[in-house]
Amino acid sequence: MTALTIRLPDSVHRKIKELAAQDGVSVNQFIASAAAEKMASMLTLAYLRAEAELGRREDYLAVLDKVPDIAPAAGDERD
Repeated sequence: MTALTIRLPDSVHRKIKELAAQDGVSVNQFIASAAAEKMASMLTLAYLRAEAELGRREDYLAVLDKVPDIAPAAGDERD
């Protein structure tokens, strides 16, 4: 495990301490979790962008052409 020193505004540090206590975890655990969530978000976005690059508009339109042209079920109407 690696130790990391960061500088935070006092107000941010106070809020992190408060939220960590509410969550029943240490400040270190709270910050590690927040960093992991941000990392997962960014990696997911990169993955989805890479997958989108593999897609072809023609394939997308071909799938849409297979959707039947019928009225929506009761309750599914668009306002």
